[in-house]
Amino acid sequence: MRIRPRRNRKSAAVRDLVQEHQVQAHDLIFPLFLLENSTGKVEVDSMPGIFRLGIDNMLREIEACLNVGVRAFDVFPVVEEKYKDKMATRSYDENFFYLSAIRRIKKEFPSVCLMSDVAMDPYSTDGHDGIVGESGEILNDETLEVLGKMAVAQAHAGVDIVGPSDMMDGRIGFIRDRLDSEGFKNTSIMSYTAKYASAYYGPFRDALDSAPKSGDKKTYQMNPANQREALIEAQLDMEEGADILMVKPALAYLDVIKLLKDNFDLPVAAYNVSGEYSMLTAAAQLGWLDREAVIYEQLLAMKRAGADIILTYFAREFAEFMHR
Repeated sequence: MRIRPRRNRKSAAVRDLVQEHQVQAHDLIFPLFLLENSTGKVEVDSMPGIFRLGIDNMLREIEACLNVGVRAFDVFPVVEEKYKDKMATRSYDENFFYLSAIRRIKKEFPSVCLMSDVAMDPYSTDGHDGIVGESGEILNDETLEVLGKMAVAQAHAGVDIVGPSDMMDGRIGFIRDRLDSEGFKNTSIMSYTAKYASAYYGPFRDALDSAPKSGDKKTYQMNPANQREALIEAQLDMEEGADILMVKPALAYLDVIKLLKDNFDLPVAAYNVSGEYSMLTAAAQLGWLDREAVIYEQLLAMKRAGADIILTYFAREFAEFMHR
């Protein structure tokens, strides 16, 4: 045989030479859960190994991540019920613990890339990403005003990338206009472009206690059955000023990641969500999977599908075992 593909697999050195895709620590964003108690540290029951952290512990976590090459972080606030209201007013209160923590992180580690979510659900008594009207409908245009205030407040605090995760129509253009008018032309927008109404989000909602108090999110998050709809969302986001397009979740939507990568010139991100973390963790704890090998394979699959950036709860762990 003149053609023997196995010649390119004959040793680790040769396999490395011809490897098409690689995952590196600087490709990753590490999601972190922030507590108001500055010294707090509470494990998320449904995400073993992942902790809600007060700012003191979070600063130590970030430092440890920087030491192994992880330089980007998406910080989510754990907001107690007493602070929540229907209009999510704490989301843009510059004296609230979340924005204070963002300022402190940027002061301690000015070179890190900080991302923050733009959505009402962590701060809302209703647990929805938008304002809930009297009939139970999620009010799209009214919600944009809150999202604009939130994005500007986050930019003021030092956030490098805002991540609108609400899936309201027109929110990227509205937020871009608000940021620009306030002088934040260099604040990036990573749009949750194709965010599906997925059953994989359960552990995340446990971590933040942000599940909807009634109804579901199917009138604004995408139907898992739809693929072409992601092209419509991506085209709109690009035209409205998004800098990066995101697909969420990742593993069950690798086809959508590839679809956006093949059709748009913007960077594509994938969110390796909480349910994906918890499934792998549970199987590994039972000895059914090789944890490190499967972490690498899953992240590589997202990269191969076209993800330039991966948000993953495995970020520090992956960087550590690759650093060895």
